[in-house]
Amino acid sequence: MAGLELRTGRLVLRPWRESDLPPWAAMNADPEIRRHLGELLSRAESDDTVARMREEFAARGYGWWALESRETGEFLGRAGLDRVMEGLPYGGVDVGWRLKRAAWGYGYATEAGRACLEFGFDVLGLPEIVASTTVRNVRSQAVMRRLGMTRDPADDFEDPGAPEGPLRACVLYRIRPETRGGAGPGDVASGA
Repeated sequence: MAGLELRTGRLVLRPWRESDLPPWAAMNADPEIRRHLGELLSRAESDDTVARMREEFAARGYGWWALESRETGEFLGRAGLDRVMEGLPYGGVDVGWRLKRAAWGYGYATEAGRACLEFGFDVLGLPEIVASTTVRNVRSQAVMRRLGMTRDPADDFEDPGAPEGPLRACVLYRIRPETRGGAGPGDVASGA
């Protein structure tokens, strides 16, 4: 499945290419893109992330795809599914996205996220998919809600791998195959 592609109306989620390394490195050196992620990455560190993503995808049959415009072929970022890192207070498979700034505000994250959820549920047969971000990352939280994911504040957590400060407090959203398509306008309260 290493060569697997997903296509949506406007996007291609595809394997990484060498030509993706410079724009990916530029994203990882952009303070605004990294604001909710942590320190900026050097070119070598950025290239290492692509190498790891490729290896993990090959080993599991899913992971992070490079994201490009179907119309122009332009690299827009990444989207995909990943195993939740050890040490967090929850487990499972996480859906995520990261786009370059010029691609923000066009609904690409929602479109890519939806394709990833469909793949996770319909192809991989996952019973649940989660997504997390910092409390302050309201843009990603809005995407999670548009995807039909819900948040129980009792699941919110502090990321033990993050430094003290605003990157530590995180929210967790969830979706199950039977609840997709039933997107609500907001969060679900605990016990609801």
